[in-house]
Amino acid sequence: MELAYIPSPSSGVLYLGPVPLRGYAFCIIIGVFVAVWLGNKRWIARGGRAGTVADIAVWAVPFGLVGGRLYHVITDYQLYFSEGRDWMDAFKIWEGGLGIWGAIALGALGAWIGCRRRGIPLPAYADAIAPGIAIAQAIGRWGNWFNQELYGRETDLPWAVEITSSADGRMPGTYHPTFLYESLWCVGVALLVIWADRRFTLGHGRAFALYVAGYCAGRFWIEYMRVDEAHHILGLRLNNWTAVLVFLLAVLYIVLSARKRPGREAVVEPGAGDGEGPAADAKKTDGDAAGKAGASAGDAKTDDATDTDESEKPEKRQNAGEPEGADEAEESKDGAGSAKKG
Repeated sequence: MELAYIPSPSSGVLYLGPVPLRGYAFCIIIGVFVAVWLGNKRWIARGGRAGTVADIAVWAVPFGLVGGRLYHVITDYQLYFSEGRDWMDAFKIWEGGLGIWGAIALGALGAWIGCRRRGIPLPAYADAIAPGIAIAQAIGRWGNWFNQELYGRETDLPWAVEITSSADGRMPGTYHPTFLYESLWCVGVALLVIWADRRFTLGHGRAFALYVAGYCAGRFWIEYMRVDEAHHILGLRLNNWTAVLVFLLAVLYIVLSARKRPGREAVVEPGAGDGEGPAADAKKTDGDAAGKAGASAGDAKTDDATDTDESEKPEKRQNAGEPEGADEAEESKDGAGSAKKG
């Protein structure tokens, strides 16, 4: 008998009167809000405007949800289109089933559209939101706990998750909580990206690529532990091969990008310096300093002009043919004439 384990909820749905509140959907929604909040803070710190991340997320999030669902349905088509299955279940996203690979791919397309409409470089935007995406994944994985899915091999470890449902081929028992492992790994990846971004001043999409590489490294060993049905190629699950391929592409991008475009973007959002944020504050500070410098230069010029006027008076008189002492010589002449006359 197990001494300890993580209990699973008896149901993944709570009812607020007639309104169903699904745990899986709640985790996705909370994750999106946290990602936008953190991404907004990082975007402002980079010199962008407040609210830009949310505006672009309006494009990225719907695209990401569609992409994630498409990847899941395509790679697990037997769950929806095999004999005895109802293909309409493919649209029931609240029951679980989002592939992160498809979500990132189509989400990036949506973000590109949003960035293009505002004249913003997509790599800079991706760098800003990368840690937030990892945190969103960490929160979203708890939706799998609500649905009692995506667990690993059987175990009697104290942190095993208890599966009580027998639907869809599940066997009640205690298993490795791979949803928990991935959630903790994603938090670690987010912290890694934040640290590396500050330490090495990552730019041009390298912070996002680091997130992708870090996530894939963890996803490989976590995926290897899972026991849910999946397609296999050469003895490895399909997602294992996907993780390896995407990891290699992310590392290659980091290397090539660092050589071709070292450093970080100087401007991430056109005109952001005229609004608010660090760029605007810096511009205002520079303007104040320039004004004070100009005022000081004006005062100095006035003083120089006054001194010049005083010093130039004798010189002007000399240039006019009136040598110094002319007045005294005239008075002496008048005095001598008066004495002779007298």
